[in-house]
Amino acid sequence: MGSTGLGDDLCTVRKVKQLMHAYASQSDDWAQHAVYHEGTRYTRNLVDDGNGKYNLLILVWGEGQSSPIHDHAGSHCMMKLLAGELDEQLFAWPQDGSLELRRTTPLRTNSVAYMHDKIGLHRIGNPSLTARAVSLHLYSPPYNMCKTFDESTGAAVQSSCTAQKLTNLMPSSQAYACSAGFAADPAMAMPQGSAITSI
Repeated sequence: MGSTGLGDDLCTVRKVKQLMHAYASQSDDWAQHAVYHEGTRYTRNLVDDGNGKYNLLILVWGEGQSSPIHDHAGSHCMMKLLAGELDEQLFAWPQDGSLELRRTTPLRTNSVAYMHDKIGLHRIGNPSLTARAVSLHLYSPPYNMCKTFDESTGAAVQSSCTAQKLTNLMPSSQAYACSAGFAADPAMAMPQGSAITSI
């Protein structure tokens, strides 16, 4: 990676996507980072800040919950579904008001998705009403603000999309054994205010 992360190096982008495809999800690898903050749509857990070149996050999605429609502030976004199921809705950038839904792609365990502002906007959601989902996200270069969009009007607002590294990691066997398969005890999770769910 260059000094600003992946930048426009499409060869490296392809290599990173290949690495994500090659990895077969095993909960022992990631369960200690899969902390869910009760009462939120989803929780963003920072695994590695990549020395300012990327952010590696694990997101835990509540049952039936979704993100707002959002951009990626010029960053490359690669996502691998580690457990459960998610749907990705791709939208065109707003033209004359409302957003146009271009397609919906179902993602299942070990699926990989790629997103960049040049492709459009997207919304990620957990269609299951009975199970949470866990996804791995690589953002390069890292960012902590993006735009979220109103589906009916296309209006955009600036939104926080930060995450904080967990301070008290649970052993993976304990974390994965928690309610609905993912850690949900705030005392074992993150300091107050570290779960930012505006995006």
